[in-house]
Amino acid sequence: MSFSDSSSAESRLATAKTVLTTAASVAATAMLAKSLVTDYLPDEVHNYISYGFRFVFGYFSSQMTIIIEEFEGFVHNEIFEAAEAYLATKISPSNRRIKVSKHDKENNYNVTVERDEEVVDTFNGVKFEWILHCRHVESKNFHNPRDLNSTLKSEVRSFHLSFHKKFKDMALESYLPFMVKRATLVKQEKKTLKIFTLDPDNMYGTYSEAWTSVTLDHPSTFKTIAMDSDVKRNVMDDLEQFVQRREFYKRVGRAWKRGYLLYGPPGTGKSSLIAAMANHLNFDIYDLELTAVSNNSELRRLLIATANRSILVVEDIDCSIELKDRTTDEPTPESEENHDPRYKRVTLSGLLNFIDGLWSSCGDERIIIFTTNYKEKLDPALLRPGRMDMHIHMSYCTPSAFKDLASNYLEIEEHELFSKIEEGIEATEVSPAEVAEQLMRNDTIDKILEGLIGFLKVKKIENEEDKAKKEKQERENKEKPIKGKKDTEVMKTEEENEQRNDRVDKVLEGLVELLKAKKIEND
Repeated sequence: MSFSDSSSAESRLATAKTVLTTAASVAATAMLAKSLVTDYLPDEVHNYISYGFRFVFGYFSSQMTIIIEEFEGFVHNEIFEAAEAYLATKISPSNRRIKVSKHDKENNYNVTVERDEEVVDTFNGVKFEWILHCRHVESKNFHNPRDLNSTLKSEVRSFHLSFHKKFKDMALESYLPFMVKRATLVKQEKKTLKIFTLDPDNMYGTYSEAWTSVTLDHPSTFKTIAMDSDVKRNVMDDLEQFVQRREFYKRVGRAWKRGYLLYGPPGTGKSSLIAAMANHLNFDIYDLELTAVSNNSELRRLLIATANRSILVVEDIDCSIELKDRTTDEPTPESEENHDPRYKRVTLSGLLNFIDGLWSSCGDERIIIFTTNYKEKLDPALLRPGRMDMHIHMSYCTPSAFKDLASNYLEIEEHELFSKIEEGIEATEVSPAEVAEQLMRNDTIDKILEGLIGFLKVKKIENEEDKAKKEKQERENKEKPIKGKKDTEVMKTEEENEQRNDRVDKVLEGLVELLKAKKIEND
């Protein structure tokens, strides 16, 4: 090696050392500056400097970033929730950290993106990069209404979506709508059904806090429910048609909702049918107790708080509240200041507006179900189409319903005793719940069916006795007014006779006195 080559190598080495030393010095200075800015400068100055750096580097960058916060004010951001569900399907082996959770009675694990993890998605050949950022909040008053532990964690979450700035229109007009639609399908497939009920302690908090939920683990399905096969098929067809007619409801100018009235004797399976409908559609249930609602305004507030793709249930509508007739005069709002109890309650007008008025359009794909044992007690205004679109009679047990019960409970489709049982069912009024109870009595199928035949005979006799007592009672009730009327007429006649006798006595006494006076005058 020549002297010149050696000198050149040493010169390059010295230059490299100088560059490295300078870079290290710059990095150390930058770290020190960052530490000083973070520890000693006010947040306003810190944010201003950060904004300056982002502006300078962003000016020369070809990337654009969309910030998707978890909340917009007090309202949950639908796009954030959709991104969380959608990105769970885009996690790849390159991701080093993921978050996994599972709630009690849930069948699936919930997989989500961990903070600061980058997820890359490709849409129509364009690369979109997602990162979940979490920012800590020092204020102790921070509260996330969807997270009971939010006051302990005190953090604000947001997704940062980055892409080339020339694809801004594609991102806003095509990619994000596609992501939201896809996320809806993903959530629906993995959804764990919930049943919501009113929480009295949070009735005056935020809309979402008014409802509290538990997992709905009801096993009822259209396959297991015991009801007339034709009625069951009609209900299933109507539900399927309803969920597929979004564009139809929009075109004809109607709110995308459907009302069902379930009526019939107790024990005929009204609650089981509601659970079967929820399981069939994968809809949550909101169980509304009208007696817990103070007034019409509160009723509207609760309607707004229910989610799309849900079933709102008001059971025993004829017994839950005494609905005021719309034709009567209602007190004015000023009476509330006087604590007028007539004003502080749900009225028939408020309920009707709740079902099909302007407030009923605050949501899509919703089902409203009323149940009652006595349809004739309901106001006709509640029953018309548009409010209760389909009336479903939950009848006493029928032969076809019995076969469904036998298939579910005994796992048999035919038996030599079926004909006698079907004759007994047709001859008497017995609820599916009563038949189901008999099918759980013994161990062997023959004994169970023989016991059911005996039960049906006894039930028939009891029904006839009850019917005879009822008819006797009705006759007595009819006779009482007639007897009472006769007694009243007799009393009235006696009274008139007494009055007449009093008048005769007075007339005769007056005549006697007159005669006495005349005699004295003559003498």
